[in-house]
Amino acid sequence: MRLWYQSMTRPDAWPAYSAALRRLLSTAADPGTEFAVHGITRRGGIGDQYRSLEFIETIEVLENATRAEAEGFDAVLLGNIADPGLRQAREMLNIPVLGLCETALLTACQMGASIGLVVANDKHHGRVMENVALAGLTSRVVAVERMTVDRLVDLDTAFAEGPVRDRILGQFQEAAAACVARGAEVVIPAAGVAMVLVAEAGVHDAGRGTPVLNAAVALLKAGETAVKLNWLMGGRFTSRRGAYAQPPADQIAELRRAYGPIFPGIQEPGT
Repeated sequence: MRLWYQSMTRPDAWPAYSAALRRLLSTAADPGTEFAVHGITRRGGIGDQYRSLEFIETIEVLENATRAEAEGFDAVLLGNIADPGLRQAREMLNIPVLGLCETALLTACQMGASIGLVVANDKHHGRVMENVALAGLTSRVVAVERMTVDRLVDLDTAFAEGPVRDRILGQFQEAAAACVARGAEVVIPAAGVAMVLVAEAGVHDAGRGTPVLNAAVALLKAGETAVKLNWLMGGRFTSRRGAYAQPPADQIAELRRAYGPIFPGIQEPGT
């Protein structure tokens, strides 16, 4: 199977993270699983904690999701804690689309009864909690603690030994311990770069038997499972009733005249 892993980082601004992510996914992928990591290349890719900048970048995410299906990928994995474009991509594509935040939350629910989140900064807090609410899991999140990484690209520096790495890992461990003290049974590093950094540093326990979830790997493994289910279900993994319903075929020609080449999996009548 082939998985498209979509990051919201600009590769030239995050070289250490990009390399670490590929190492991590290579170790975790099943035999026969191929993955391709794609970042943001046109505009942005360094400050998606701001809603307006996330919105700008999401256009490229959705275009890449369409490209992934056209190129024969079996699933799209959105590797950003905001799950940018998740619901829109699910509506558009005929292959499974999974998001980092949603997958992390659902996986954590299988690991423990209560969840603690460690966000990168104050700006991330509200955005992540919106996703928690969308997943219907507000009651399961008992603690949210903050690091102080206001300039997100500082996280890339932390992949090399030195004071930046020590400071950021120290902040995470302190925040994770605070989550445990408030009753969390599982801790999620709630930033895609941070979870890879923490995993590479070998931090898998927040104390008192509380696991630290490596959600980037959880996303990859969930993607593999979703693809297999999609195959077994005859391509019916994503519901087409309600939230992810697609336009009827007899309207698609009119919509394409107005919007361009949308919903590539829908065939126009008579074609």
